[in-house]
This record gives sequence, C-alpha cells and structure tokens, in this order.
Amino acid sequence: MLESYVTPLLMSYVNKYIKNLKPSDLQLSLWGGDVVLSKLDLKLDVLEQELKLPFTFMSGHIHELRIHVPWTKLGSEPVVITINTMECILKLRDGDQDDHESGSSSTSRSVSESSKAVGKPRRLQQAAPSDPDLPPGYVQSLIRRVVNNVNVLVNNLILKYVEDDIVLSVNITSAECYTVDDVWERAFMDVTAPELVLRKVINFSDCTVCLDKRNASGKIEFYQDPLLYKCSFRTRLHFSYDNINSKIPSVIKIQTMVDSLKLSITDQQLPMFIRILQLIIALYYGEIGGHKEAEREEASCHVREAGTNLPGIDMDMENQGPSPYSSQEFYMNSGLSADNNQGWVSWAWSFVPAIVSSEEGEEGVYQQRETGGIPNNPQQHTVKDPVVSIGFYCTKASVTFKLTESQAESSYYSPQKVKSREVLGLEQEGITIEVLMKGEPFFDCQIGFVSCRALCLKGIMGVRDFEENMNRPEKDAVFFSCGDSLSSKGMTYLTNSLFDYRSPENNGVRAEFILDSVTHKETYTEIAGMQRFGAFYLDYLYTMENSSSKDSQDFSVLNVEEVVPTSQEASIKTLVVGPLDIKLHSSAVHRILKMVTCAMDHEYEPYCKPQQEMVEESCCPVTPEEISRLEECIPTRLTCLTLLQVSVTVSMAEFNLLHMLMPVIIGCKATPGLVNISAFQPARPLPSVQFQVERVNVEHSVPMYALELVSTVSALNQPPDNLLHHCYAHFYLKVFGFQAGLTCQDNTSGFLPLIPVIPSFSTAIYGKTIQMPAYWSKRSSVPTTECIVELPYFTVQATRAQTHLLQAIWQSWTPGILNWAPSISSESLINEVYKAPVPFTWVSVAAIHHQCPMLLLIAFSDHA
Repeated sequence: MLESYVTPLLMSYVNKYIKNLKPSDLQLSLWGGDVVLSKLDLKLDVLEQELKLPFTFMSGHIHELRIHVPWTKLGSEPVVITINTMECILKLRDGDQDDHESGSSSTSRSVSESSKAVGKPRRLQQAAPSDPDLPPGYVQSLIRRVVNNVNVLVNNLILKYVEDDIVLSVNITSAECYTVDDVWERAFMDVTAPELVLRKVINFSDCTVCLDKRNASGKIEFYQDPLLYKCSFRTRLHFSYDNINSKIPSVIKIQTMVDSLKLSITDQQLPMFIRILQLIIALYYGEIGGHKEAEREEASCHVREAGTNLPGIDMDMENQGPSPYSSQEFYMNSGLSADNNQGWVSWAWSFVPAIVSSEEGEEGVYQQRETGGIPNNPQQHTVKDPVVSIGFYCTKASVTFKLTESQAESSYYSPQKVKSREVLGLEQEGITIEVLMKGEPFFDCQIGFVSCRALCLKGIMGVRDFEENMNRPEKDAVFFSCGDSLSSKGMTYLTNSLFDYRSPENNGVRAEFILDSVTHKETYTEIAGMQRFGAFYLDYLYTMENSSSKDSQDFSVLNVEEVVPTSQEASIKTLVVGPLDIKLHSSAVHRILKMVTCAMDHEYEPYCKPQQEMVEESCCPVTPEEISRLEECIPTRLTCLTLLQVSVTVSMAEFNLLHMLMPVIIGCKATPGLVNISAFQPARPLPSVQFQVERVNVEHSVPMYALELVSTVSALNQPPDNLLHHCYAHFYLKVFGFQAGLTCQDNTSGFLPLIPVIPSFSTAIYGKTIQMPAYWSKRSSVPTTECIVELPYFTVQATRAQTHLLQAIWQSWTPGILNWAPSISSESLINEVYKAPVPFTWVSVAAIHHQCPMLLLIAFSDHA
C-alpha cells in the first residue's frame, strides 16, 4: 500500500511545524486524498532552530492549509499543498534573548528532537508493513519522485519585520512552486540519467513592500507610499546531480528575473531604508549588538579546546598567555570555525543545501528499513560542497524619491493625510546581480548595469523648476548619465543565466564554473566587465586556500592539535564605471543635498559602535619560524576603482538655497520652512566650468586582521619590512588626461566647445597610514603617515574675462544668495570669453616644465 509509505512522510512535515495537531485525524484525512486545516499556529521555536536566523519570530499563523494527494495517480500527478493567508512577524534577536534561550530552551529542544528522532522510525515501522508486491528500491524511488514534484501554492503571504519605529512588511498575493521540463514548462519530472537534472519554477505575483513608521505605542499614524507596488517576478531553479542516488546536488542555480521594477522612497522612508541596508551589512560582518562579542567569547572557548590559532602563529594559549592573533574575527570570516553558528555567511551557506536535501532524513528511514536498519559508515556520506549560483536580473528599474508634507483636513477628528511630491528619479537598464560560492573558502559577487541615469522631477523647496507646464526638454532634467542604452547593448546582461537561451543549462550541457582566484582574475577583467555591461561593473572576490588542501594526505583521521592548516585569505573588490557625464546645476545640487538632509534626519543608534583601541602586550615571544610562516600568508583587503571618460560640469547657480541645507549637513539644527521664490525661468546662456578626465585609477589596501597583525609586529624588535609594510593602509591614485575649462549652455541645452583653463595633465599620488597607532607610540622611527605626489607638469592659463567669469560662477554658489541669475555683465563676459583668443594674462609658474621636462616630486612624512 502506497498510503502507508507516503502518509507518514507528509505527516512528519506538517506535524513538525504546526502546533496542536492530532496525527490520527490528519492520517484519516490524508488517506481520503484531501485534508483541510484551518487557523493553525506555527511552532516558532522549531522555525528558529531550523533556519538559525538572527531574528526571532513574534508570531506565525496560517489561516488555511490544504493538501491534495492523488493516490491513484501518485506516479504521474503532483501532490499539491495550498496555503491560504500565512502571516509571520519577526524582530531582531538581542543578546539577552540569545543567552536566555540557549540556557532555558536547549534542554527542552534537545529532548524534543531526540523524541522525534526516535519516534519517527517507530511510527513508520508500524504504518508500513512489508509488501511483497513492492520491488526493492521502489519505495525510495517513489518517495524521491513524489518529493521532486510537490507543488506548493501560497496565497496571500504576509511577512513583517519590526525594529524601533520601523515596520517593514512584504505582501505577496500569490507564490507558486512547481516542477518543469527542459523548456521550463510545467511537467511531472524526475531525476533520470544521463541528464541528472531537476528544474523548478517559482512564480511570484503582485509583491508589495511597505515601509512605515510607528509611534511610541506601536501604531502607525499614517501610511507611506509603498516601496514596491504589485511587482511580479519569476525564479528558476536548476539542480544538477552527480549520480542517481545523490542526496545533495553538485550544482545549484537559483536565478530571478524581473521585467520592470519600480521603487518609491519618501523623505521619511529614506532613513529607515538606509537603516535596513545597515542591518544587512552588520549581519554580513556579524556586528549586530551583543552578537559579535558573544560569538567571540564562545569562539575563543572553542579555540582553547581545539588549540587552533591563526596562520603562522602556533602557541599554547594556556602556558604562553593570550595570543596576539586570537581575535575571532578570523574564525567568523574565514570559515575555519569550530562552531556552526558564527556569522551570517556560515548560516547562509549551511542553509542552501538544506533546501534541496530536506528529504534526506525521511528517505534514510526507508533506506535503513530496506537494508536491515543498519546505517552505513558516516564517513561514507561525506560529500563535497556543491557549487551554488544565485542571480537576479532586471530589464528596467526606477527609483523615485518623494518629499512629503502633511495635508490638513476640514474636521478636527479627521485622520491626518500625507501628500507626496516627486523630486528625483533614478533609472537603470540591464541590471545583473550574480553570486557564486563553493563552501566558505570561495565567494564571488558581481553587479553590473548596462545604463544608468538620474533626472529632476517637478519642483524642489518651493522652486518650480521642472513643472509640467514649463515644457523644458528632457535633456535639461537629466544630470547623471552612464553607459549605453539597452537597445544598443543587447541582452548581454543575461549571459549564461537560466534566462539566456544560449546558456549551457538550456542546451543540455553542464556549466563550468571558475573557482580559483588566478583564473578568475584572468577571465573577469575590466575589459570583459565593460563589454558585458558598459556602465557599471563590480566584482567582489573572497578566497581562502588552506595548505592542507594542497596535500593529498587525509587530515580527518589526525588530531586537530597535531595539524593546524595555514590559510591564505584575500579579498578583492574591483569597481569599474564607464563613460560618465555629470551636470551639477542648481536643480540637481539642491535635490541631492535635500536627500542627504533627509537621510540624516533620524536618531538611530549604530548597530556596532567603534571600540576603544586597547593596547595589549604579548607575553610570549614569536619564533623566527612563526614569523616566516606569517609572512607567507598575510590576509589583505584590496579595493580597486576605475573611472573611464568622466565629465563633470558645474553650472552657474540659477537659484541658491544652500543656507537652508548646509547647516543640517554639518550637524546644526533643522532648517526653517520653505522660502517664497519668484517664478523660475531657466537662464540661457548659462556659463559653466567643466572638468574632464580620461581615466582615474584608485587602489586601497588594508590588512584583513589589523589588530592581530599590528599587535604581533609591533612587539618585534626588528620587524621584517614585509610585515611592516602590511601594517599600513595604502592608497594609490593615478589621474590621466585631466583638464578643466569654461563652457556655456545655449538655448538648445547643448554646450559650446571647451575653453581650457587647466590644460590636460596627469598625476599620481601615493599615501599610507599606520594601522592601530597606539601600538606604535614607542616607535618614533616608524612614520604614521606618508604621502608622495608625482606631478610632471601643471599649467593654469586664463584671460581677464575668463577670470572674472570664474569668479562670477563661484559667487553664485555662495550660501545666502536666494535667487541668482546671470546678469547683463555676465552675458558680456561670456561674449568676451568666446571672442577671438588674446594673449594669456596669467600663466602659472609650473608651465616652465614644458620647456624643461622634469619630475616634480613632493614628499612629506609625519613621524609619531
């Protein structure tokens, strides 16, 4: 009887996550083919234990749960699970709650788990008598086939996150997951040779994201405009297996496609939105509240027990005192962790395989039953980490910033209403976010845009500069543009994705992934990134190579204290920005500064406050062998930025309200109300200063574990030059083809040819700053800062009219001038500037280097 095998499997999942269920009633309903459960409460402690999120569930409810099992067609039709209205509320877990739960709930949960682990096989044995008609392996194959084709439909999914005065809610009208064939059409499939592939699709309909502010009593006084309103997207999942009996896929691809993404952020939502982004960053680095300190203390205990130290330093912690390299940031970030709950990356990685292998435990029960109940050697089940590829792709996206103002009602008891006004828009095309990882030692994230532009919308601060009745050309509104249009670039942003018909997965071929740093750097170059995207390309690569991985010896049978593998860590962030055109006129500058003031209008405490620099002297000397091992692998973080073909134009201010914005930015009190300004009229011709750069290269490198490295090196009498070099933060700046001059915007919104004031030149700057200066207070011979400027030549040239025009542009931006418009005198200056050239009235002394080329080297040092 198939029911005796399938029913316990479904019951185990339902009973695991839902409270107060009677297994007898559930079993009878399932045998009938349909079960309907209403008003269900989720087991929050089980969800927290399974997910291991840094959040705690405040509540979790399911209005209705339906399960349909087609017993007569179980081998050809899917089991359908329908959830109608599911709501969960989460909040950030605090340190006190962690300690309380770990102390009070660990025992009960462990007892509960053990009872389930023991009771489940017993229940299955009672419900699954031996059936001679079922061939060996048939049950396991059937269970796998049923699980691979389960359809899950969720109607009205509501998720809420609350923190301080922030209420973030996500409402999805419908989400459906089902199995598909090789052309991504709904089908009943199984993992079969030779392809060994399983495909699934998840369709999300009408996703709405809201971000509101609640008062002290926890109520929302008025609702803001949704961040995202009724957005639909689809997700494709592709699982590749090594063989037919594999429990965990060898390659996991999860990629999402959105055709149109429209975000809306008001001035009151902007601080909360930034707060959410800071939360994500703090979670990534494990810096939430007391978590980092608690994890460090817990991890340090594990280190003392295991005797594991940082690379290159091997010392007995009990006999030789605290190690200068004992900070547990290494364990949380590098993956050499003795605990499984030490950071966001570790959690995320451990959860991905569990998504697709959750049936392993259930199948194991049947497999033990068929093989006599004797489990195999645990070492035989050890599998290598799968390759996980996660992608997000968006054809067109827009972000609209709005300013809100309260609208008074006629009645005193009427609810307060808020009116919003669009002031700034940001548009992108061809967005790609791809993540590739294999275990914790390899992680790569790539982000790219095909095109991006920002434009002014309507009015700002009482100035109606871009109202609809003004009929200004769109060229005037755009003040930031980068890259080419999507129509000219094509669909390159979808290259090798599951939505690309040319990808290997869509042509029956297994994809190959680059999982080593050397090949990665050779493949994903600056040129390759710009050819695919054209506007913006970011590549973040983290790798960690262990010395033990290079040897064929199996260290799993050895004692941890006997073999301490050293690791070579590296973190490289590469950012390339393509042809960039920025126009800073009054409308753009005031909108940007207004958004800055709105982002600063909050009283949120930082998630992680900077700790005071405490100097701890090491009690144990470091041997030369340990120093040599340390020199071989010094983890560093390198950031590289490249700007290509940059043009920045600063126009004369047509209106000036900086006196209302700058005090807030520098930390003064809030600004006064709006100022009444006369009707705005664009001034033409409009003089401007334009800066052009052919290429800018910026490199910044810092030690990954500055505290541990500096505390060790500073204790040496004569530290090696290599170690001392890595104790600094290094900064390199190279500028090629920089020039500046005067131009003018005419009536057609175009710009006249540039009149050079600073002819094209190139320069280079190098600087370094010592890390943890308190450790070097007794080392007067070690410079704390150093800077070197290389300037082969530099010229400034201007006529009298050009000098006066530059002065007029500067004065127009002086705070306190409410309404500045180019006067008759400035127009006469423009006419004089664009007359026939006259001899220079002033040439800088640096121009002498044209006659006698030489290297102008300026260097200065600041010693401790």
